[in-house]
Amino acid sequence: MSHVKSPQPPPLDSFSWFLPSLLPAFNVVLLVIFSGLFFAFPCRWLAQNGEWAVPAVTGPLFVLTFFSLIFLNFSDPGTLHQGSLKEDPMLVHVVWVNHRAFRLRWCPRCCFHRPPRTHHCPWCNICVEDFDHHCKWVNNCVGHRNFRFFMLLIVSLCLYSSALLVTSLVFLCRDLQGYNPFNQGCARNWYLTLCAPLGPRPHGPKCPGVEAVLSSPDRAAGPVWLGDSAALGTIQPERRRAGSRGVTSWLQCRSRSLVAQTLRPTGAGFVASAAGLGLPGEDPGYGPAWDSAVGSGPLAGLMGDTASGSRPLAGLVRDIAVQSRPLAGFFRSLFGGEPLSYTRFSLARHVDGDTSHVEMKLAADEEENADSMRANAKAPRRCVKSICYGAIAITIFFLIGFLIGYLGYCKRIEPKAECESPAVMDAMNGSEDPEPGDEEFSSEASPRLYWEDLKKMLSEKLSNAKLSDTVKQLNEDAYVPREAGSEKDENLAYFVENQFNEYKLSKVWRNEHYVKIQVKNSTAPNSVTVTDAKGLVYLVENPEGYVAYSKAATVIGKLVHANFGTKKDFEDLNTSVNGSLVIVRAGEITFAEKVSNAASLNALGVLIYLDNIKFPITKADLPFFGHAHLGTGDPYTPGFPSFNHTQFPPSQSSGLPTIPVQTISREAAEKLFLNMERECPSNWRTELACRLQTSQERSVKLVVNNVLKEIRILNIFGVIKGVEEPDHYVVVGAQRDSWGPGAAKASVGTALLLELARTVSDMVLKGGFKPHRSIIFVSWSAGDFGAVGATEWLEGYITSLHLKAVTYINLDKAVLGTTNFKVTGSPMLYKLIEKTMQEVKHPLTGASLYKDSNWVNKVEKLSFDNAAFPFLAYSGIPAVSFCFCEDMDYPYLSTKLDSYDMLMQEIPQLNKVMCAAAEVAGQILIRLTHDFELNLDYEVYNSKMLLFVKELMQYATDIKEMGLSLQWLYSARGDFFRATSRLTTDFHNAERTNRFIMKELNDRIMKVEYHFLSPYVSPRESPFRHIFWGSGSHTLQALLENLKLRKENKAVFNETLFRNQLALATWTIQGVANALSGDIWDIDNEF
Repeated sequence: MSHVKSPQPPPLDSFSWFLPSLLPAFNVVLLVIFSGLFFAFPCRWLAQNGEWAVPAVTGPLFVLTFFSLIFLNFSDPGTLHQGSLKEDPMLVHVVWVNHRAFRLRWCPRCCFHRPPRTHHCPWCNICVEDFDHHCKWVNNCVGHRNFRFFMLLIVSLCLYSSALLVTSLVFLCRDLQGYNPFNQGCARNWYLTLCAPLGPRPHGPKCPGVEAVLSSPDRAAGPVWLGDSAALGTIQPERRRAGSRGVTSWLQCRSRSLVAQTLRPTGAGFVASAAGLGLPGEDPGYGPAWDSAVGSGPLAGLMGDTASGSRPLAGLVRDIAVQSRPLAGFFRSLFGGEPLSYTRFSLARHVDGDTSHVEMKLAADEEENADSMRANAKAPRRCVKSICYGAIAITIFFLIGFLIGYLGYCKRIEPKAECESPAVMDAMNGSEDPEPGDEEFSSEASPRLYWEDLKKMLSEKLSNAKLSDTVKQLNEDAYVPREAGSEKDENLAYFVENQFNEYKLSKVWRNEHYVKIQVKNSTAPNSVTVTDAKGLVYLVENPEGYVAYSKAATVIGKLVHANFGTKKDFEDLNTSVNGSLVIVRAGEITFAEKVSNAASLNALGVLIYLDNIKFPITKADLPFFGHAHLGTGDPYTPGFPSFNHTQFPPSQSSGLPTIPVQTISREAAEKLFLNMERECPSNWRTELACRLQTSQERSVKLVVNNVLKEIRILNIFGVIKGVEEPDHYVVVGAQRDSWGPGAAKASVGTALLLELARTVSDMVLKGGFKPHRSIIFVSWSAGDFGAVGATEWLEGYITSLHLKAVTYINLDKAVLGTTNFKVTGSPMLYKLIEKTMQEVKHPLTGASLYKDSNWVNKVEKLSFDNAAFPFLAYSGIPAVSFCFCEDMDYPYLSTKLDSYDMLMQEIPQLNKVMCAAAEVAGQILIRLTHDFELNLDYEVYNSKMLLFVKELMQYATDIKEMGLSLQWLYSARGDFFRATSRLTTDFHNAERTNRFIMKELNDRIMKVEYHFLSPYVSPRESPFRHIFWGSGSHTLQALLENLKLRKENKAVFNETLFRNQLALATWTIQGVANALSGDIWDIDNEF
C-alpha cells in the first residue's frame, strides 16, 4: 500500500529569503541592546567601584555568545547535496548499524537514497545527516557537522545570562544597602533592573532640591529647609544644565548623602544647603553656598582643598555624572515619571547627647513648602537627538542581524531538483511507502484499529455464522465419500476454490502434487484366519477397513495381546512377542507408533481393534481406517516434493513399517479371544472377553494384499495480503479428504476454514482491518494418509518457508465434544493461547476457557497424525492445534459412522461450539497479524533447556566415569539465555513504529524454532530433526533414554552413540544461541 508523501510545511517559494531572516535579526537586536544596557550601567558602575572582575568575565562571555551565534548561522549542518535521476539505482537498500536494520529511503526532493538518521528539512530544502531540528532563531538546521556550535551557543548563552543576572543583583544590593525599590509595577521594575535603581523623569527641575534639616529641642516640629533665608540663605547654582534630573541627579544626591553621613556636627550643629547644586559644567564647583558650607570642619577634610581643586569625592561624582549624561537623557525621554518614594539619611548622634540630625529629602515631594527651590525648566533640546540616535542604532543592529540570517539562508538553499517534477514525484510516491517516524512526512493511511475493536468485530460476525449448515452441506452425497485423489475429493476442492473467490481474497490458487498412496486390492482381499490344533482354518474376517502403507505379506504365528501397544505396555508384558502376532487396542498412540514398537521386538504383524470400553460403539462389526507410516508426507519421496515429472531415484521412507498391519472389528477381535487363554491384567480396564495369548496348538494367519496407487491431489490456497509485511504470513489449514463421511474429522475443519476466510475478508474489505502480515487459508488433501498434502507443500518450499511462515493453525478435528478444551503445539505459542483462552467464553457455560493455571504442564506432545506436526518438527515453524472434546475419545473418527447425523447426536449445540472454535482461531491469527511485534514467547525454551540439564545431571556420575564433562553444554545453555535476554532488551529499546527495525527483530524470533532443527542429520533419513519435538537418535529425549540404559541394562547401552548425541545436542543449542546473538563478530564464546 503506497502513501503520497507531502512535506510539512512545504518549502516557501514567495519571499523565501525574507521570512526566515526576521527571527535572526530580532535575535541579534535583543542580544546587542540588552548587552549595551548592561555594560553602560551596572557593569560600568561596578568597574568604577573596584569590581574589575565583572567586565573581565562578562566581556569574553558576550564575545563568545555573539560569535557562536554567527558561526552557527553560517555553519554547514551536514548537508547531503542533491543527486540525479541519471545515477544508477542502489543494489542494497538496507544497511545494518549496531545489529539494527535501517532501510535507505528515497528522497524525492534530493534524488538519492537517504542514509540512516538522515532527514529532509522542508524549510531549507536539503537532506541533513543526523538531523536534530531546524532552529528558526538562527535560520539553520542543527545536524552532524554543527551540533557542537549549537551546544556552544547554548552553554555560552546560559553562562552569559547568569552572569548578567548575578551582576545586576550585586549592583542593586551594594548600592541600595538593603532598600527594595521594586514596588512600582512590572514594567518599571524591569526598567529599574536593566538601567538604574531609580528611573529618571522626562520633565521637571534639573536637580531636585536637597535640604538638610536640623532638628533640635529648640526647634518646633517639622523640617527646616536649607533654602529658607532664615536659616543660611538661598544657595543658587551658578549654572544649570538641561537634563540634570534622572540618573545624573540621583548620582549627585547619592554622593552628597555619603558626605552627609560622615559629618559629626558640634555645638548648634551643622546646616548645609544643597538646593543650589548643579551639574558639573564649565565651572566644576558646586556653588559658593556649598563651598562655604564645606569649607571647614570634617566635610572640608573629606572634600579636600577647594582652592587647589583636589576634591576626591566631588571629582568622582562629576565624572560619573558627565559620563552617564547622554544615556540618562535618552532613557529619560523614553521612560519617565515622578519618583514615588524618598530616602532619609540620619546623621549620627553627637557624643554629648545632642539629638541633632540631618534629613535629605526630595523637594519635589513637599509641595506645601511654597518657598522651596523649584525651577521650571524647559524640555531638553537633546531629547529628539537621543531618540533619533537610539532609533538609528536599533535599525543598524536589525539590518545586521537580517543580513546574517539572509546570507546564511542563501548559502544553504539548493535549487529545485529535477526529480521534483510531477511525473517523477508520482512515480516515486507510488513505489515508496512512508517511513514511520519521519518528521517531514505525514501518512495518509486510515486509522489503525485497536485490539478491542477487532475482537468485538470478530465476535459479532461469527455470532451470526451458520457453521453447522456448512458441515451438513459438505456431507452431502456429492462430496461423500471423498478419499484422497477421488473425483468427489476434487469436486470439494473446486467448491472451496470458488468460495475463496466469492469472498474476494487477494489471490486464490491451487497446488498439484502426484503422490503414492496405498489402497486395498480389489481382487485379493485382506483376511484374518485361525488354524486350530487339527489344522482346520477358520475365517475370522475379511476386513472392509485397512491400514495404509502396511507391508503386503502373509504371516502366521501365535497371537499376543499388548494392550495399547505402547513401549511401557510391551515392557510390562511378561510374554515375549518375538515371532508372534500382536493384537492391540486403538487409542493412546498412533497406529504407526504401535506398529513400530511391535516391530522393534521382532513381532510378525499387528492387529488393531476398537474395544467397547474406550470406544462404546453399538455396531460391533464397524470397520475403520488408519495408516502405519511413522512420518508424514509421501513415504516414497522422503524429503523431496512430489511434483509432476520430477525424476527421483527409487527410495522410500525409513518410517514405513516392515511388518503387515490390519484393522479388525470388535466382533472379529472377540472371535479371536475365544481362541486365546489367560485373562488380561485388571489394570488394563478392558472388556471381560479380553484374553492375553493363544494356546500353543492354535495360530493366527494374517494376509495383507494392499497395493500402491499414484494419484493427483489438490491443495487450495487463498491469501489476504498484509499491508506492512506481506512476505510474512500466518497459515490456517484444514484437511479436506476422508476415508468415510468425515464429518468430525474433515468437514468441521473445512467449514471453520471457509467461515474464517469469509469473516476476515469482510473485516478487511468493510471493517477497516489492515493486517500487518498476510493470512493464507489452505485446504489440504490426502490428510488421512499422514498430512501428505501439507508435508509435500513444506518440502517444496523448505528453503524459504521458515523465513516467511510465522505460525500454522490447524483446524482438523476442532470440535469433538463440549466439556474440555485441549491445546497442543509449540511452546512459543503458549502465552498467546493463554491470552486467547482468557478472552473467549465457553459456548455453553459462558465461563472463560481459562480454567487451570497449570494447563501448560498438561499439554500433550504433537502426534504424527496431526497436520501441525510436520510444520513444527520438519520445517521449524511454530504450530498449534486445539479442540473441544470430552474425557473419552470421539468414537467415530475414521469410521463410516463419522456422519453429520451422528455428530449432531453427540454434540447437539454444534453450531455454538464451532463458533467458539472459530473465535479461538480468529483471535490467534489476528493477534499474530495485527501487532508489530510477534506474539511468540522465545524465552520459554530457557526453561525447557533447564529441565533437560537437570534431568541430565542425575547421571553426572555415569558421565564422569566415561571421561566426559557437561561444561560445554552448560556454556551453550548460558549463551542461549544471554542471546534471548539481549533480544528482549532490543525489543524494549526499539521504536514500535519503525517497521524496518521491528521486522529485523521479528526475523530473529522466527529463527528460534527453525534453528532447533539439528543440522547434523539428513532430512531424508530423519525428516523430523527438531531436538525437542522430533523423532530419532538426535533428539534430547533419545539421549536421555540411551543414557538411562547404562544404569538399567549396561549391555544394551551404546557409549559411542551417546558421545555423538551429547556433542551434537551441545552444538545445536550453541548454534541457536549464535543465530540469535547477531553477527559473527559479536559472538563471544570459547568454543
